[in-house]
Amino acid sequence: MAKSILPALTGILLFLQSALVLTGGAVRLTGSGLGCPTWPECVEGSYLPVEGQAEGQFHAWIEFGNRLLTFALLFAALATFIAVLKAGRRDLRLLAFGQVAGIFGQGILGGITVLTDLNPLSVASHFMLSIILIAAATSLHSRRRYPQVRTSSSHPSISRLSASHTALTFIVLAIGTLVTGTGPHAGDVDAPRLDFHIQTIAYIHAGVVALLILHSFIFFFASGLSHQTKRWLGIFLVLSLSQGVLGYIQYLQGVPILLVAGHLLGSVLIWISAWRIRLSIVRKPA
Repeated sequence: MAKSILPALTGILLFLQSALVLTGGAVRLTGSGLGCPTWPECVEGSYLPVEGQAEGQFHAWIEFGNRLLTFALLFAALATFIAVLKAGRRDLRLLAFGQVAGIFGQGILGGITVLTDLNPLSVASHFMLSIILIAAATSLHSRRRYPQVRTSSSHPSISRLSASHTALTFIVLAIGTLVTGTGPHAGDVDAPRLDFHIQTIAYIHAGVVALLILHSFIFFFASGLSHQTKRWLGIFLVLSLSQGVLGYIQYLQGVPILLVAGHLLGSVLIWISAWRIRLSIVRKPA
């Protein structure tokens, strides 16, 4: 029974980890970051938004909804961990436990973010922890049906290309958080901003994105790639090129909310595909 429900649970877990990033983005983009101004309560004396106490019911419920999703994610992580134990999948225990521990870490970071009035570095750390947890959830989901073991590529250059590709993707996302922390969508009108020149940090971000796309093309045409790796690289290239176009348009348009939300979704999808590329090289069926 545990083995039969494990694939579904890992899929739900990956979906919810990704959705948490998007709902967090909705909190920021709607200016609802301090809709629940205390932690762990929403308002003083209540875990729920209360009429007349929270800073506007709309903002309060947006922020509260993001907190509720964290609890749903915790239940999914616990269910996955229990299923892994019952299925006897010792190879997945650490990954599954890491999901549970990481969600508790997210709760702590969420509290720090609220208590520091949405300090952009706290917000960025919240996002980067999600990126790490999404990678781990992707690993869980890719190994859901059968055990896999680490493997060394017969082409060391491919392994190096893969490692640098994953690292460069992570750097692009990290620099993206600096752009976000400098830009206008702070989550609250009084939230602090990073002291970067927005045009300069945006150009740096765009330059690293261009380097990543060039790296991806070189990687795609390298010899010795498996069909699976090539397929995921193709997906990555389509996503990253689309993301680049979207990012340029949103910059020209003054970062409208809907385009920023689309850009955030693209970031999640790009990271998942980058991680699947890495897994296709370093893992094989046991």
